[in-house]
Amino acid sequence: MRVTRQLPWTLVVPALALIALGATWGRKPGDVVLALVAALLAGAVLASVHHAEVVAHRVGEPLGSLVLAVAVTVIEVGLIVALMASGDSETDTLARDTVFAAAMITCNGIVGLFKQHSPAAAKGATAGIAVAGAGLALGRRLRVLL
Repeated sequence: MRVTRQLPWTLVVPALALIALGATWGRKPGDVVLALVAALLAGAVLASVHHAEVVAHRVGEPLGSLVLAVAVTVIEVGLIVALMASGDSETDTLARDTVFAAAMITCNGIVGLFKQHSPAAAKGATAGIAVAGAGLALGRRLRVLL
């Protein structure tokens, strides 16, 4: 009796996504093919997050959080660059808008978290948010961020 071993989905889906990328590169695929490529892209992203989570689990807590944060950041930047490369002048401000949206979501989450757990810590969080907001405003004014 011969035992066959199946490949895990975390290896199969990214390979299929790479093949789909090569097959549709530089073309205008139809709606069905576009939906299939989008599903494969989502699967590839989930597989890469799974791999990052496995690595984070193996290296332990302080470095594991950084591994996950870097993995998510690389995925987000890759998606933004792909969208900007595929668009015309309509996508010029996409990176800047995404950075500001992420900063606002993060700031609101930090303030909400600190206000919920400790009113005294909310003052420190508010000061930190003010410094981050000033840095974002200065970066926008100096055109550091697109």
